[in-house]
This record gives sequence, C-alpha cells and structure tokens, in this order.
Amino acid sequence: MSAFAEYAKEQQEIDGLLFKGYTIASIQEDLDGARIKFVRGEPAKGSMELLLLTADARKYVTTLVVAGLRAEGEQAGCYSGEV
Repeated sequence: MSAFAEYAKEQQEIDGLLFKGYTIASIQEDLDGARIKFVRGEPAKGSMELLLLTADARKYVTTLVVAGLRAEGEQAGCYSGEV
C-alpha cells in the first residue's frame, strides 16, 4: 500500500469518528505511532481508541485539535486572529 493510501485510510477513519459525534480527548505519542482517544457524549456515550501510523495522519489530527482550540478561543473572545 502506498504512503498516500495509508494516510487516506487513517484520515477517513478520523473523519468518520468525528462525523459520528466523537471528539478527540487525548493524544499519546510513542515509537509505535500516535494513540488517539475519542469520546462521545449523549445520546450514546462511548469511547474509542485509534492508532495512527503515518506522520501525515498525526499532523492532520494535530491540525484539527489546534483549529478546535482556536474556534473555542474566538467564541470566548480570547483570540483575535492576529499573530
């Protein structure tokens, strides 16, 4: 399987979980890859863990987390968007 195909598969898994209402609860990096813990609240509580092996998928998850934090900051009036 090509590197892009592996990344695309992991990205689809991430997007699928987010579409189902899961949110990223934690990220744990080690030599095997990144373990991402997803949790879901109401109506059906649950958690799921996903092991990401490709560097691009790990960067993708990090980008999603940063975008979420930025959006929360903008809603709270803490982030102006200026650097």
